Order: sequence, then structure tokens, then C-alpha cells
Amino acid sequence: MADGNYGAVFLMAVTILVFLVPIFIIFPPIPVEPSDALRQTHSKLGLPPHQSNLPSQHTSSTQEPPQSARKPAIKSLFVYPVKSCRGIELERSKVLPSGFEHDRLYTFAQLRPQKTAPPGTQAGQSHAWEFLTLRQLPLLANVKVDVWLPDASKKSRQLGPPDATRFVLVRFPWQAPGWRGTVQSLAAKLSRGLGAVPEKQFLLPLDFPSREEIEARGYEFADVKIWMDVTQALNMSRDLPPELATYLGARHQLAIFRSDPSNRRRVFRCAPRRETLGYQPVVDFQDAYPIHLLNLSSIRALESRMQKDESIQTLDARRFRGNIILSGAEEYDEDEWKLVQLKKSSSMQEDHVIFDVSCRTVRCKLPNVDPATGVRHRVEPDRSLRKHRDVDEGAPNMGCLGMQLCPLFPNTDSPEQLESYVEVGMDVEVLKRGPHKYIKQSA
Repeated sequence: MADGNYGAVFLMAVTILVFLVPIFIIFPPIPVEPSDALRQTHSKLGLPPHQSNLPSQHTSSTQEPPQSARKPAIKSLFVYPVKSCRGIELERSKVLPSGFEHDRLYTFAQLRPQKTAPPGTQAGQSHAWEFLTLRQLPLLANVKVDVWLPDASKKSRQLGPPDATRFVLVRFPWQAPGWRGTVQSLAAKLSRGLGAVPEKQFLLPLDFPSREEIEARGYEFADVKIWMDVTQALNMSRDLPPELATYLGARHQLAIFRSDPSNRRRVFRCAPRRETLGYQPVVDFQDAYPIHLLNLSSIRALESRMQKDESIQTLDARRFRGNIILSGAEEYDEDEWKLVQLKKSSSMQEDHVIFDVSCRTVRCKLPNVDPATGVRHRVEPDRSLRKHRDVDEGAPNMGCLGMQLCPLFPNTDSPEQLESYVEVGMDVEVLKRGPHKYIKQSA
């Protein structure tokens, strides 16, 4: 009798399951994410995590003194399509007058009251957009960014062949309340591993929208302040899910801005002039210069003098958000570089790219944020940088680590000639050495 009851229960469970499966397929309890659709027609830019070139950054091979006969070489390359969010590691990158292709195209900003109101307005009534980084919102470190490019080899039965649209997909941890959140958590763990958490996603265009798209989407141009600069950019806040501001803990109204390629900020200060380069360097939402270079040996040297505790034992190079990460150079040797050539030789040809090494990178407290967790350390590595790397008379009482670069192009007669490429494994040849003196940004 008991066996019959068990059989009936089993039959009933199978019947219910067979009935529910097609319903869940047609009406899934979790909405189909943009990334699920993009996989059908697009491919993701960059290296998957398991193919990263950085896992060995803490091994003994990167800490041994470089051999005199061995040239420094590119260890890793990164772009950051959304400022202060997770970067994308690359094997190869296009170099433009504004820096690496796809780098710092977007920035988050907050609407804050101005300390002094413009003439004709009452104090406290005037507001302005100011850019945001990990310094204000450390949880930006947990916001992941993917670039999806059309893949001609893919063709979806449901979606057809891919179009030419390129996307930036932004993902951040978010779980709905109640049973739906429980299902989301289970689905995340089944699809991405036991440590995975539910995410919310939203899409942005990789390319700057057309006038028709701007009007159709209701985007607006507005001024946004980046350090001392004020530039006009495209406010695309209509695409932001409200949950993001909650997750980040934003205290003011949150927006996301797209840099206008027709209105980039020109770079002067320590950068070479148009008379030397044939063009004036420009940036999107980089802090000051097109490209940031780091030397792993210098990071390890700083790490050796850092005061360690239970929450910080090593320094991940990603804390310093460089575009080019080198291995094989003497510690702090880059401090005296003025002109460098990156080259890759083959039996048929020699490819090379030349960069002006414009100045040292003066560090703020942003590297105190762990890029893997979004947790901010109270003092390190900022304390060690100020103590051991106060090396530039133009930036007294500040710590320096890394160098700022401007690319040089052999031909500058047309925009098409203002591009080159760098890739992992390229050797670094120092063409010129000399002193540096940082020039602060004027108000």
C-alpha cells in the first residue's frame, strides 16, 4: 500500500513538472537578460578571466631582479569603458590620440549644490554635475562592464544575423525581494558557479548616438565637472535602472554621461604641443592624459614597504587602473623615461609604437579601494605612497606611481593615420631619459 502511495506521488510530481516546464519556457520566472540575447549575435571583447595575464603578478618570476640583457615587455593591457568600474583585459588594443580605443567613454556623475552660485541666482539654488569615482563610491569596483561586438559568424534563428550595433553592457549585484530573489540566486549559482550572486543589467551604446537617437531616447547635453575641467557631454540617465543608485549608496542624484567625440578635452600641462606631435592630445573621461603606464616591479617595491594588516597583504596592479602594465623593468626606472618605443619584431617586419612619457602619475586615495571587493582600506597604499614616493617637486607631499603617456604617430596628415596598435609581449625600448616635473591643473 505504501509503495502504491509513493508511486502515485511520483507520478503526480512528474505530471506537474511536465506541465510546468513549457510554462516556464514561455513565461520564465526570471526575465531573459540582455547578455543572453547578445550571445546569439555578438562576441564579448577581451580575455576571459581564466586567460588573464595577471595571475602571475605576485609570483617569484615577477619579483626577481630583471636581467640586464632582458628588455621590459608588456605584461597586460586594460581598458575601462566606464570610469572607475571593472576593466576589460585585452591582448591587443588600438591606440588613438585620445588613448586606447573604448577607454573611459562613460562616467557616472552626481548632481550637487554649487558652493558659490553664479550671478543672478540665489545661493543653494544652483546645482552642477560632478564626476564620480571609487573615491566617493567604492562599490563601483563591483560594477562589471562588457563590450559586445557584432560577430558575422553567428546567426540566431530568432534574432537573425547580427546588425552593426555595438553595445556596452553594465552589470551590478542585485537581488529582488521574496521568492523571485531566491530563484534569481539559485539561477545565478547554477549558471555561473556557487559563488555567483544575482545581477541586474542594462545596455548602453558603444558608439556615440546619432542626433535622431538622442531625440528618440530623450538624452540631453549637459556640463559635467572633471577635476577642474568642465566639459559638455551627453546625459544618458534615462538608461540607468534606479536600483544602481541604491546599490552604490549614492547620496545625490545619479547620472551617466557619454563623452562627446566632437568635444573632447584637450591636454596641455606636461603634454607635448601640436608643433611637436602634429596634433594636440585629447581625452574622453581620463583624469588628465590619454594613457597610463605601470611597472610591476615598482608596485612590488611599494608593497614591500607597505604596512600590512589582515585586510591588505599584497597590492594588485589593478588598484592603480593602468592601461599598460609592464614586467621586467627595474623598480621605479620609469621615473626617468621621456620617450619610449614599444615594438614587436618578426622575420617579415617590425611593428613599433612611440610614446611621449609626459609626467609621473600623482596618486589620490582611489587605490585604497580593493578592485576585487570594493572594500576601502583606511590608509593603504596611500600612506606608503606619500611616505616613500614623494619624489616629484611639482607635487609636494603627494605619492607618485606610474607614468602618463601621449602617443606619437609618424603621419598626421589625416585622421585615419592617427592610430596604431599595441599588444601583450611587445618589448619596451627607452629612447630618451630625463627629469620630470609635474604641472598641476590650474583652476
